[in-house]
Amino acid sequence: MSMHGLDEDPTPRGVLTLQTLSMPADTNPYGDIFGGWLMSQMDIGGAILAQDIARGRVTTVAVGSMVFLRPVPVGATVSVYAEEVEVGRSSIRVMIEVWIKDHRSGEVAKVTEGEYVYVAIDDNGRTRSVSR
Repeated sequence: MSMHGLDEDPTPRGVLTLQTLSMPADTNPYGDIFGGWLMSQMDIGGAILAQDIARGRVTTVAVGSMVFLRPVPVGATVSVYAEEVEVGRSSIRVMIEVWIKDHRSGEVAKVTEGEYVYVAIDDNGRTRSVSR
């Protein structure tokens, strides 16, 4: 089950690209944070890194290998870490981890990870080469 060192390393991999607070409006019927909201935060955090690498506009073209490890409680600080995996002619593959800090318990834990692929695009939305 180890894609990128699940539970092997208690520290985040990559750079912190986004940090936010989980809010009651983002919950599922059971009171935990909705997985789709987490995926959205991951997409934003990964795009921030991909834009830096591509030096411009990018779009998400694929999401794969998602693993949800535990539920996220309301009120937790949600931190998105992104790490470059591979840069192709126009694509950028990014591994993204989400870590939380539960302010009630003080616990810090990885809650999910996944691989996102972005493509560099021009102002007309057409694929362009990544210029590094």
